[in-house]
Amino acid sequence: MLRIREGGLWTTVQDTGRQGYYHLGLPPSGAADKYSFIIGNLLLGNPVEYAGLEMTLLGPVIEFGKKTIIALTGAPVQAFLNNRLIPMWEAVAVDEGDVLSFRFCKKGVKSYLCVSGGIQVPEVLGSRSTYVLSRLGGYEGRKLVVGDELMIGEPLPGAFKQIGKHVPVEFIPAWDDAKDLRVVMGVSGNRISDEGIKTFLDSEWIVSAESDRVAYRYMGSSISFEEHAPPFGAGSSSSNVVDFAYPIGALMVPNEGEVIVLLNDATSGGGFVTIGTVISTDLDLIAQSRPMSRCRFLTITVDQAMQARMERKKQLIRLDETLKEQG
Repeated sequence: MLRIREGGLWTTVQDTGRQGYYHLGLPPSGAADKYSFIIGNLLLGNPVEYAGLEMTLLGPVIEFGKKTIIALTGAPVQAFLNNRLIPMWEAVAVDEGDVLSFRFCKKGVKSYLCVSGGIQVPEVLGSRSTYVLSRLGGYEGRKLVVGDELMIGEPLPGAFKQIGKHVPVEFIPAWDDAKDLRVVMGVSGNRISDEGIKTFLDSEWIVSAESDRVAYRYMGSSISFEEHAPPFGAGSSSSNVVDFAYPIGALMVPNEGEVIVLLNDATSGGGFVTIGTVISTDLDLIAQSRPMSRCRFLTITVDQAMQARMERKKQLIRLDETLKEQG
């Protein structure tokens, strides 16, 4: 098992998410940076959906209850095994009684710890992911605290042959402060004026400190709405629409001074104007954006969004083949 000596800032059990319940109001949850999380499992030879730990800014202190293999991915962080610095993006052996600790990460937000055999908390609706707002899944539906003990699976057959396998630098994300986020425009974007849309696309946006796994808030410019007829009154404008379902990645405009991107733990519907949707492959970039970092939104087509998703899938397949060639 894993014994939690210190909980870190915000550490939860996550996997690739809980699918098929969003229409009932239950979001998918799962790793906020799926690309980094999946690579952690690939390094260990785990199925990609096996559960691991998502650590925010400062990871926990963990004592290992048995010999196994681990991999650290995601936001760059100094990690120490028995006070010895260990590498990220590499499969590392640990022994019973070893203690893993972390320093505060200086870039990005989310780091991941994957373990051979996965974290073995009970499945809830087909997933081990934590959804804290409903205290559902993960470890008792909450973040980890001192004294928690999590069962881990037995190392998979051949797991110890993974030791030393590492991710080539070309597969490791860049950790730039400024990001370009691709958006498919639409949904209720017709409620935004032409000038408002131009401002949205031409402006640089700044991540607010009020950002988390539910949503990221961006400030930096003013987006004007279309004037419309009653019930609001002729010549008036409003960010409200008739309630409808929000996709994950939805870009809401609740007022003229901010935009909000919905993430893994988001509400499934509401009545704010939605100017478009950030494509799925760029949600990882949002999850790794620190407060006061900057971005621009770039408009693309649905076909281009699907192509980006396919390219990401091919990249992970190439990485898996590369890791297998390492031994």
